[in-house]
Amino acid sequence: MSLIVQKYGGTSVANVDRIKNVAARVKTQWQRGHRMVVVVSARSGVTNELIARARALHPTPDEREMDALLAVGEMETIALLSMALHAIGVPACSRTGARAGIFTDALHTRARIAKVTGGDIPQRLDEGKVVIVAGFQGVSDDTGEVTTLGRGGSDLTAIAVAAAVHADLCQIFTDVDGVYTADPRVVLDARKLPEIAYEEMLELASSGSKVMQARSVEFAQKYNVPFEVRSSFNDQPGTIVKNLDPRRAERANMEDAVIAGVALDRSQTRVTVSDLPDNAAAFSAVFNALGDAGLSVDMIIKNIGTGGRANLTFSVNTDALAATERVVGDVLARLGGGTVRSAGEVAKLSIVGVGMISHPGVAGTLFGALADAGVNCDLITTSEIKIAVAVDPAKADAAVRAVHAAFHLGGTAGAAAGAGAAAPAALSPESK
Repeated sequence: MSLIVQKYGGTSVANVDRIKNVAARVKTQWQRGHRMVVVVSARSGVTNELIARARALHPTPDEREMDALLAVGEMETIALLSMALHAIGVPACSRTGARAGIFTDALHTRARIAKVTGGDIPQRLDEGKVVIVAGFQGVSDDTGEVTTLGRGGSDLTAIAVAAAVHADLCQIFTDVDGVYTADPRVVLDARKLPEIAYEEMLELASSGSKVMQARSVEFAQKYNVPFEVRSSFNDQPGTIVKNLDPRRAERANMEDAVIAGVALDRSQTRVTVSDLPDNAAAFSAVFNALGDAGLSVDMIIKNIGTGGRANLTFSVNTDALAATERVVGDVLARLGGGTVRSAGEVAKLSIVGVGMISHPGVAGTLFGALADAGVNCDLITTSEIKIAVAVDPAKADAAVRAVHAAFHLGGTAGAAAGAGAAAPAALSPESK
C-alpha cells in the first residue's frame, strides 16, 4: 500500500464528464489499497474568465482581491470532485490550501511557499478518505490572507504536498502524455522522453515549455521528489522526472544524449533601459527592485554608452512588461534620469541537455542550424546545460525545426503521437 499524490490540471477537470473520469481513475487506485491525495486546478477557462471579469471592473485590480477571487476556481473543483467520488462510493473530503497547511509569504498573485505542514491530511488518510486539495493557493503565514502561487501553481502544490506527506509517488496528470524533445505541434517527429533530469526539466520549463511550472521542478529537485508527467486521457506511461547524473550514464544512450529538447517561449519582450549610470550600484538598483517586485528577467546585455552612461537590454515575460516599466521607471527617477521602453517582442529558443557539459561543439551546431534556416538572433544567454537565443517570432517555428533536426532529436514519422492521436495538441497549457 502506497501513498500517492496525483495532480489534475484544468483541462482534465474541464467539465462534469471529465471530473467523473478523474473520479474513476482515483477510485481504481483507492480500491487497490493506496492512500490518495488529489490536487486539482480550476476548470479550464475559469481562471481566465475571472480575470476578465475583474479587469472589466478595474483595469488594474487590487492584488489582494484578485487572490480572493482567483482562489474560487479551485474551491469549486475540489467540491465537485469530492461529490463525484461520493457518488461512486469513495469517501472523500476537500481541503483548501490553507486547510492543507500551505503557508506562503504575503506577496499576492505570485506568493512563494514558506512551509507546508500538511494540515490534517494524514489524519483523514488514516480514516480511509481520499483528500482533495485545492491547487494554486495558500495562506500568508504573516497576515492569514488567501494567496495564490501564480500560473502553474497547482503543480507546485502537488510537489509540495508530496514532500510534506512523504508520498511514495507523485503523478502530474495533464493533457500531455509526457515530455517531448520539442512541441509536437511544431515538430512532427518530436519524441516522448521516458525520463529526464531535474536540471533539464527545470531549464525547459523556464524556457517556454508549458508542461510544468519551473518553480515546481525546482521544488521537486530541492526536496528530491521524483514525479511523473502523464496524460489523464490514456493509460500510457509518461515521463519520469528525477535526479539523473550524466557522469553515471543512467540513460542507456547518455553518450549520445547531448540535447534533451528544444523549447520555445513566444511570450518574451525586450526591454531597453537607456542613459543609466554606468556603475554596478545602478545595475543593482534596477535588478534588486525587479526582484523585490517578483519580476524575473532573462538574457541581459549591457551596451557601453558615453559620458559615464550605459544602456541595458533584457527580456521579460510579455505579461510583466507594464509592471517592469513601472518598477524600472521608479528606479530611474531615484537615480536622476534615464528611460525605459519596450524594444519589441521576441521568441526565445532554448536547447537544453545535461550532455552539453561534456560535449564540445554544441554552440556551433546551434548557430549553424540557425544560419542554414536564415534565422538571425540578437540576445544570447548560456549555462552549463542550456543555450538560449532571441529570434524573430515570425521565424521561430522554422528555427525550432532546424535546430531539432540538427541535433538528430527526431523519431519516426508520427512518433510524437505516442499513445494516441491527440498527443500533438498535448503541449497546450493547462489552466494552472
